[in-house]
Amino acid sequence: MKKSIALLLVFTLAITMLAGCGSKNASGSKKIVVGATPVPHAEILNVAKEVLQKKGYELEIKEFTDYVQPNLSLQSGDLDANFFQHTPYLNDFNAEQKTDLVSIASIHYEPLGIYPGKTKSLNDLTDGAQVSVPNDTTNEARALLLLEAQGLIKLDPNAGFKATVKDIVENPKNLKFKEIEAAQLVRSLDDVDIAVINGNYAIQGGLNAMTDALAREEKDSAAATTYANILVVRRGDENREDLKALAEALQSEEVRKFIEDTYKGSVVPVF
Repeated sequence: MKKSIALLLVFTLAITMLAGCGSKNASGSKKIVVGATPVPHAEILNVAKEVLQKKGYELEIKEFTDYVQPNLSLQSGDLDANFFQHTPYLNDFNAEQKTDLVSIASIHYEPLGIYPGKTKSLNDLTDGAQVSVPNDTTNEARALLLLEAQGLIKLDPNAGFKATVKDIVENPKNLKFKEIEAAQLVRSLDDVDIAVINGNYAIQGGLNAMTDALAREEKDSAAATTYANILVVRRGDENREDLKALAEALQSEEVRKFIEDTYKGSVVPVF
């Protein structure tokens, strides 16, 4: 009797595990569950979804509005992969949160831009002007490096991609910095003179780095390579056939054409 109960428990556990991520649906297609921020990542995944259907995979896209939960959900096993971040952010997250997530493909690059708030030109910035920047380490450094490229500040050269406002060594206009969660930067435009905004949140807020930004990272800059957006999985899942199929779908010609036609330079494919 005890042996029968033990076998039943093992069987039930096995069925439960199969019902999770990477399971097959009623039609026999294998399901891949991916977390993404809405724009442009979920939009791009919807194109990849059509490519994957031809290969017998069903793609379920779960949308997140922040940069933390998609990684925590992936690490916990609620997702098979996520698509929203670049490598410097992933490396910092792994170090801080003790997660073990890895990239399996680079998909696109979103130029970071400086957008006008109360002040409509960089030349018109007055002494003490307010500037909002992302408050996470990697994107704050990226924003400060863009401001430095415009001659507005000078950073400690040793800070590199870890720079924060504390690493500003020259600030001739005495700019005042507001460190804000990336998702809130577009909303901050009414309250500051300028804001440095991540590409995905700029697009989501109706902005285009090519036409609306006062300055932006160029496609041939080091940032274009360093900050390419990546498809991320748990370490050990790199060779899963379904996830390799997802990476191939995201790097397909269908996705390339969609990115180029839809975002007009505010999102740039890197494959």
